[in-house]
Amino acid sequence: MEIGAASSAGNSTGSGVVITEDGEIVTNNHVISGAQQIQVTLSTGRTYTADVVGTDPDKDLALIKLRGASGLKTAALGDSSQVKVGDEVVAIGSPEGLTGTVTSGIISALDRDVTVAKDDSGSSGQGQGQGRQGGGQQWPFEFGGQQFNGDTGEETTTYKALQTDASLNPGNSGGALINMNGEIIGINSAMYAPSSSAAGSGSAAGSVGLGFAIPVNTLKADLDTLRAGDGS
Repeated sequence: MEIGAASSAGNSTGSGVVITEDGEIVTNNHVISGAQQIQVTLSTGRTYTADVVGTDPDKDLALIKLRGASGLKTAALGDSSQVKVGDEVVAIGSPEGLTGTVTSGIISALDRDVTVAKDDSGSSGQGQGQGRQGGGQQWPFEFGGQQFNGDTGEETTTYKALQTDASLNPGNSGGALINMNGEIIGINSAMYAPSSSAAGSGSAAGSVGLGFAIPVNTLKADLDTLRAGDGS
């Protein structure tokens, strides 16, 4: 699916995962942070307006809910503690607004420390990670002691991520990382790409095979908090 978040700074695009038949959707906090209106287009082509239920900036997770939805097909949540390096995975999302794009790869590493901005107050304004925005900026994050895609700002959080070489590009944020049993094992959240200045071009580079996902067990442990609206 594709999530379109409109704010005073412009529009951004991300992805999400349907977890209940009545329209609960998990995505990254940075996809919807600061949004004044959220529109969700499902793979069926139907579009809904969504409301934020709860956010957890510390884990870069958010729960939104579609208005008037019922009978939706839901994702099966797997067990990320069983994931091993070398496991084959598939990523689904809306890179560059291309809804329903599927890429494949393997799990490259486990427990990578990824540091990201907590909200949209960083120096890159409303740059939204792999969320696509008119300005072409990408949401900043740190990995291996280096900053990518701009300054992370003052308010940051660090989490343990799954690393994958499945191709991730702007718009994949919040989408599913799936194992060969069709189970969600992670929520795609960040990717390595040189900043536009480092790349020497007017826009950030695409995927170079270094993507990161929030383990699904982190999501499962956080669902009650998100549903309670804590942190939002």
